[in-house]
Amino acid sequence: MTSTKTTTKTTTKIAFIGAGSVVFTQGLLTDLFAFPDLRDLHIALHDIDAERLETALGAARHIADRADATPYVTVTAHPDRREALAGADFVINIVQVGMGEATRTDFDVPARFGVRQTIGDTLGVGGIFRALRTFPVLKALGADIAELCPEAWLLNYTNPMAMNVQYLTAATGLTRVVGLCHSVYWTLRDLSDLLKVPYEEVTYRAAGVNHQAWLLRFEHDGRDLYPKLDELIASDPQLRRRVRVDMYRRLGYYPTETSEHSAEYVPWYLHHDSEIERLRLPVGAYLGIVDENVALYEKTREALGAGAPLDVEATMEYAPQIIHSITTGTPRTVYGNVPNHGLIDNLPATGTVEVPCLVDASGVQPTRIGALPAQCAALNRTYLSMNDLVVRAALEDDPRSIRQAAMADPATAAALPVERIWELCDAMVEAHGDLLQPSLRATGLL
Repeated sequence: MTSTKTTTKTTTKIAFIGAGSVVFTQGLLTDLFAFPDLRDLHIALHDIDAERLETALGAARHIADRADATPYVTVTAHPDRREALAGADFVINIVQVGMGEATRTDFDVPARFGVRQTIGDTLGVGGIFRALRTFPVLKALGADIAELCPEAWLLNYTNPMAMNVQYLTAATGLTRVVGLCHSVYWTLRDLSDLLKVPYEEVTYRAAGVNHQAWLLRFEHDGRDLYPKLDELIASDPQLRRRVRVDMYRRLGYYPTETSEHSAEYVPWYLHHDSEIERLRLPVGAYLGIVDENVALYEKTREALGAGAPLDVEATMEYAPQIIHSITTGTPRTVYGNVPNHGLIDNLPATGTVEVPCLVDASGVQPTRIGALPAQCAALNRTYLSMNDLVVRAALEDDPRSIRQAAMADPATAAALPVERIWELCDAMVEAHGDLLQPSLRATGLL
């Protein structure tokens, strides 16, 4: 199958890697099939779990049928990843290495050491080891893409987003890699609702790093909306009991991720019982989400077995929008996570940054931002420094860099003395075992 760049190709092939994440796959397909000018699609689903792959296939065909897309959509399932990738124009990566069991390990082991986490998928000990067990899969995926579909766009949803994109580009040499997250979009939707301003009429710009970008511009009809937000916060004590609002009041720019996420990237909140109570932080919250995802998967599987309809709604995710824009030439702006390469002056060039990106038939084109406000860049640099150490550990087969990354992580450093940080990393290495590349399985390094 030839590339989208030729004039002879009539079918757009989209490979879903980790399609057994059935709920997420359903939402993305619902969005894709909603575009009336996206036709002749080949959806190639891949997962290493045979039951989940079969469920994903059934769900995809159900959604295509419900959207009247069956005449122009082909859906196939592939236990072999290379079969799914062959000739693909777009690759959507949604793998979760180790699934819920590994996520529980990410919470349970640090908790025994006294380290609190709320989500554990971006920074901190949970983010470090989520990345390290994902990197070997990403390296193999990148090699397959380079061989089987070198012109494809790799659209990554797997967290930790910034670490994964940095590793992918460094380890594989792929250049058509964009990390996608809905945090900027939903932050602006929620703020617009809070201020009773139509989202469609709001002008905004955000930039920074994934899960810690900053709302730099926020306007309606040419008027700055920040003063209106300030008035609302001043009048509502409950709003002031949220981490992201607390950070905004102190830093001057609103962060583009939830309070649960934001609390983990700084040293000020999770280590203090008083702050957990003041800001209503749900320690271990993500484990409940893991259980909900399993329940939703089982519900989907049971509904398909009974021939019942699936309750799936549009997600407004960026991947379907990117595919539509590149395929049809329709221009739009999305937020993407890409190598910095001069996009943000006061952040490291090797880091992954989140910026607005123009998308059209030419592909994904990131926007140069310039310099961030100094206080925002200071936090982002700490975040990216930790990322760099984790990526270096994998690239250079250096297990000491894992411990140094944990030492550099603000929330971990606030919770533990340095000796305990190293002991925690040893315990995590032992707990995750064969999911890590062999060179990183060493313990007792001091």
